[in-house]
Amino acid sequence: MADVRLRSVAKSYGDIAVMRDIDLEIEDGEFVVFVGPSGCGKSTLLRMIAGLEEITSGELAIGGVRMNDVPPAERGIAMVFQSYALYPHMSLYDNMAFGLKLAKVPKAEIDAAVQNAAKILHIEHLLDRKPKALSGGQRQRVAIGRAIVRKPQVFLFDEPLSNLDAALRVRMRYEFAKLHEQLKTTMVYVTHDQVEAMTLADRIVVLSAGRIEQVGAPLELYEHPVNLFVAGFIGSPKMNFIEAEIVEASAAEALVRLRSGALVRVEVDAAAARAGDRVTLGVRPEHFERHGEANAIDATVSFVESLGSTTHAYFSYPGVDDALTCELGGMSGVQAGQTLRLVIPPGCCHLFDAQGRAFKRHHRLPAQHAEPRAA
Repeated sequence: MADVRLRSVAKSYGDIAVMRDIDLEIEDGEFVVFVGPSGCGKSTLLRMIAGLEEITSGELAIGGVRMNDVPPAERGIAMVFQSYALYPHMSLYDNMAFGLKLAKVPKAEIDAAVQNAAKILHIEHLLDRKPKALSGGQRQRVAIGRAIVRKPQVFLFDEPLSNLDAALRVRMRYEFAKLHEQLKTTMVYVTHDQVEAMTLADRIVVLSAGRIEQVGAPLELYEHPVNLFVAGFIGSPKMNFIEAEIVEASAAEALVRLRSGALVRVEVDAAAARAGDRVTLGVRPEHFERHGEANAIDATVSFVESLGSTTHAYFSYPGVDDALTCELGGMSGVQAGQTLRLVIPPGCCHLFDAQGRAFKRHHRLPAQHAEPRAA
């Protein structure tokens, strides 16, 4: 096992900079997830760690050893790609053993390594089959097994679940979590799916346009996003953003006026704000309440999604570009055209200045959620 350190790492193609000022420390045995929209640089960053992309400037170290000029095969890493890349003419056993055979590892060691990996992944009964006889989830297990037999210091996963159907993705998330618990090896995982990131990671690295926006434990990012981008990316359904103006501000709270004229009190440290400042109020769909008069807004339902256990109601509202979303109980009975009074709890609000930076919230995470989980 090994830690991974990136210091002032950058990547350019000619005059085009695609990664900028990447400073990141991944601890030994930690499960870190890179997340962000398509084109944000998460796969490029993973490939630089793997040695498949050259680092333009800065330094990469794995286990305390500088790796900038070390070939991929000598970095002590194993990578699992989005495509399974299995040899169709080989059995699963031979697919998993192939790399060790090329390295001229003794036959007995190869057999022990393959059998151990197969046991971890619950595919012992499939080792004599060819890839075409397997499901997508089974093929992904073989690709992971091929990485396990190498006993790497660091596992790198590049969107490994994106080719699977929804039900199988849920199952495989559970398998990845169990795998990390068993192996206790450093794992770096790339995905565009923030649900995968929230459920798997010790820490999440949120990327945008080649830069790191925020690094933190899943609930830390959910409760305390540093800016509008992170707030909108973490959480499903995404956070609602409503244009507003500061009426009163202090270190204890802010009173803001929405375009509709409604007044909303927000429990944040707004000491740096001034009356008249343009701000953005953030409210997660699951935080709206149905009872009360203070901090309330009236909105007319335009569309309803009934999902069984929950209902998502969508509203148009002044100062909201996209429809405002509210998460209700599965048997809410809400219908399109109905006007609802939605109460916004002051302690659940988020507030962002004109540059998109978050005002510090007073709400604190429980101690066990504020730090990454132990490996």
